[in-house]
Amino acid sequence: MPVFAGRPLSRLSLLALVAALAGCSPPEPPPPPPLDIKVVEAIARDADITLDLVGQTRGSIDIPIRARVQGFLESIEFEEGRPVKKGQVLYTIDPDPFRAKVVEAEGYVAEARTMLANAKADLDRIRPLAEMKAVSEQDLDGAQARYDASIGSLQAAKAQLEQAEIEFSYTRIMSPIDGSIGISAAKVGEFVGAEPNPVVLNFVSRNNPIRVRFSINERDYLRMAREYLEDRELAGPDGDVEGARQEDNLQLFLADGTLHPYPGHIIAYDAAINPTTGTFTMEADFDNPTGLVLAGQFARVRGVVETRENAVMIPTRAVAELQGIFQVFVVGDDNSIEVRSVELGPALDRLRIIESGLEAGERVAIEGLLRLRNGSVINPNLVDLASLDPKAKPGEGS
Repeated sequence: MPVFAGRPLSRLSLLALVAALAGCSPPEPPPPPPLDIKVVEAIARDADITLDLVGQTRGSIDIPIRARVQGFLESIEFEEGRPVKKGQVLYTIDPDPFRAKVVEAEGYVAEARTMLANAKADLDRIRPLAEMKAVSEQDLDGAQARYDASIGSLQAAKAQLEQAEIEFSYTRIMSPIDGSIGISAAKVGEFVGAEPNPVVLNFVSRNNPIRVRFSINERDYLRMAREYLEDRELAGPDGDVEGARQEDNLQLFLADGTLHPYPGHIIAYDAAINPTTGTFTMEADFDNPTGLVLAGQFARVRGVVETRENAVMIPTRAVAELQGIFQVFVVGDDNSIEVRSVELGPALDRLRIIESGLEAGERVAIEGLLRLRNGSVINPNLVDLASLDPKAKPGEGS
């Protein structure tokens, strides 16, 4: 029997001692307070579904400047990278060999004219004699033939002179349009006009408007065609687009992410989808009065391909993915969490369209998603959607 302070304890006393000791254990801790979680209300509004396409800029007109005759480059009459005017002299090629051909051709013309004059004189002298039977008909026919041949010789000499003058004019290379010219491919003193020497000496581009060429896949082509191409009212069955309705409904984003301030429209497109790449090529023009955008830059074209009416949207960060299933954490009236699967639509900046599984006005959690479970009770902190999406109207989602 146990002994306490030298005295034995009875069974009843022992039980009383155990009960007293048990009553002294610390109480259980209270449950943790609900988590403070930011939530937003799902909104419903009309949404423009956009398509972004990567392309490359080019001049609305790009013309190669070619050396059409062979010779030594004598001068360059422009500043590289600067604007040029239509008809402005750009290059000169040594003209002496071509001037000599002109002089030679002029000599042939003079000789042909002299022969024609002699032939005509002979014919005029023989014709009355033939009428008087003083000479034979054969003599008359010979004089007429020599006269006709002289006319042909003069025409050939004139054609040769014209060809020589054309080649001589090619020694002065002029700009075919107003535009900007690039860096010359040849320097003064080089022999040009024949491979392997430069034939294309430069390019003149018109950068206002600036043109962007981009390619899209078959699926995106169908979306773009319904929105842009089918709306163009062609003037005739030959595809003449003169007078067609063209709306500036495209945006251009430059390589640094900035938005070009001038909208654009589709100006041209291919006749068929490329069977090798499965892509369809399109071109769009954008006003470029300042000349900021140059040919050869990479750019991104954005266009609206669909408008959704009353689309349900929430912030993208409110969506969680688990093994390919997308879920949101809906906050009920009693502040309890319901984990709900949803079907996602297109993304719009920081928002995401919800195709099904969520209604406008329902609250969803936007933070602490890894700590939330089905049935969890939270302390919701309602956030104004405008603070998360700049395009949202003040008061939406609050």
